[in-house]
Amino acid sequence: MTRIKLCGLSRCCDIEVANELKPEYVGFVFAQKSKRYVTTEKARELKRILSPDIQTVGVFVKEKPECVAELLNKGIIDIAQLHGGEDKDYMNKLRQLTDKPIIKAFRITSAVDIDKAEQCRADYVLLDSGAGTGTVFDWELIQNIKRPYFLAGGLSPENAEDAVKKLTPCAVDVSSGIETDGVKDKYKMAAFIAAVRKEDRQ
Repeated sequence: MTRIKLCGLSRCCDIEVANELKPEYVGFVFAQKSKRYVTTEKARELKRILSPDIQTVGVFVKEKPECVAELLNKGIIDIAQLHGGEDKDYMNKLRQLTDKPIIKAFRITSAVDIDKAEQCRADYVLLDSGAGTGTVFDWELIQNIKRPYFLAGGLSPENAEDAVKKLTPCAVDVSSGIETDGVKDKYKMAAFIAAVRKEDRQ
């Protein structure tokens, strides 16, 4: 079954919808330049009302490993998702500070990017078109990738079923595709999950 991550949740009403829809993950964005940015205090509040069946993923861009580890070790987030070109030394440092899972994001533009993702020592990799661009990359590039991955980049209720059918990723990750006028839309959230799980039921 393809797991689902609804990313960029920032309001209590978003969490209430997630609790009803039961995705496997929700994402909190800790990158201050993002319009979906949440503070540690806000993330703690959202985590408190989130169903314990749903894991929280913290999204970071060039954040100090000590700060990432602190959020993980305090249980505010369950998984760290790294988007800032973090290298092997960064990953090793983070591993020394926490034993929680790590997702490393890769922008996919060529076969070279696939090789980097294959060799990465993170627990999971996320394949994307770019940091929050909301556009789809060429799925043909990842047809032969051997490790499980999160698929991101331009996913929406309209193309989610097709993505799962063609690629069978271990998880799909959506943010702007479930928004209207820059905020999460409960109807699009529900439609996205229905689209993914429709394919899983077949």
